[in-house]
Amino acid sequence: MSERWARLALQTYRWAGMAAYPFMGVYVGMRATRGKEQHDRRGERYGRPSEKRPDGPLVWVHAVSVGETGAVSGLIGRLRERGVPVVLTTGTVTSAALARERFGDEVIHQYVPLDLKPAVSRFLNYWRPDLAVFAESEIWPMTILELGARRIPQVLINGRMSDRSFRRWKSRLALAESLFENLSHVAAQTERDGERFRALGARPVTVSGNLKADVPVPPVDPGVFAQMRARIQNRPVWLAVSTHDGEELAAARVHAMLKKRWPGLLTVIVPRHPTRADELAAAIGEMGLTVVRRTHDKFPTDAADIFLGDTIGEMGLYLRMGKIAFVGRSLTAEGGQNPLEPAMLGCAVLAGPNLSNFEEVYGRFQQARAARVVDDEMMLAKAVNFLLANEAMCDAMAAAGQGVVADMEGALERTWQTLNPYIQPLVVKASLSPSGRTGEEGDADRMPVANGGARFGW
Repeated sequence: MSERWARLALQTYRWAGMAAYPFMGVYVGMRATRGKEQHDRRGERYGRPSEKRPDGPLVWVHAVSVGETGAVSGLIGRLRERGVPVVLTTGTVTSAALARERFGDEVIHQYVPLDLKPAVSRFLNYWRPDLAVFAESEIWPMTILELGARRIPQVLINGRMSDRSFRRWKSRLALAESLFENLSHVAAQTERDGERFRALGARPVTVSGNLKADVPVPPVDPGVFAQMRARIQNRPVWLAVSTHDGEELAAARVHAMLKKRWPGLLTVIVPRHPTRADELAAAIGEMGLTVVRRTHDKFPTDAADIFLGDTIGEMGLYLRMGKIAFVGRSLTAEGGQNPLEPAMLGCAVLAGPNLSNFEEVYGRFQQARAARVVDDEMMLAKAVNFLLANEAMCDAMAAAGQGVVADMEGALERTWQTLNPYIQPLVVKASLSPSGRTGEEGDADRMPVANGGARFGW
């Protein structure tokens, strides 16, 4: 694709988005009815603020979902320690709940605006960030171009580029270059990720490691955990966490295969999206298994086959319930989920074969014999059975996983050093007297909207 065609493609994207904007209410409304949007905060998706902008400098941090929100928590903590206000945007209801639980009133949370020019412009006109920090693989063309037009530095941290995404961008190289050249810096997770970003036109690119290895161990309420252990007692337990569609029923079938061999077996299923809990409980119940839900029953009963972890923010509790954890989005879905939190809490890790988003991490785990990859639910049943019967092997895998996590630590410090040239002036600015800018929406709406991208001069 030539530069001319790249320019035409971006212009088409821009105008198509503007044409679609008046009709996006139907799309957002449908998502709200399915529990994927908050009804009372839908305006944020159009860039309309629900909070007041603080005086002085402001850093915009975007983390699309739960995992990314956890990954940037350490960085946000450092910004707040230095007095720099943060507006954090996420794209899911679950990540919004996690942000509220983890940061409280210390951080302003908003839902990320739709990648349409009217929404992005309204968001930027109101919040006027001094720096934009995106986590992992958040590449939104209109957002990038609008930030570029305003000369707002934008840094991609914990940068990740999957095989599929790289092939797609590589086939549209001029388009990729026209976007990635707007990034002030890319801090990639691995050398391979870094090389891919460089090949697509990003400069400069450094390798910082995976921020998820530096997150704190998922917390747990000691009193709740004591009650949970009292209920479980000596029952054999295994976990299926961060599961996606199809994997919960696969875990239930594994339970059905193993329950005669392991009397009292308890299977803990923690879906990635707890909003699916009603349909999951019904479907598993139709299999003749007894389902107990955290939101309804609090703790497993003696007769429970499946304990459904349908809450947000309690992964620290669930991961302490057993020592064997299948990590989802890897068996019937694609890409995988991060195994670092289960490993931190001493779980032997199992996963399906679809791990393209975490290839490097799982490669380290397999090399250290800290994880096993299973091709289907029959292999999953055999692996769970083996680890239940071989406690020494289970403990060895868990110890190896904790060693891998320890070896990966340090990404937060390296990422902070990357961001320091952009953040230090904001620290100085924040220490001075307030600028007196109120950030009222009415004033923002009267501000002229900068049109265009840094390269094409729109």
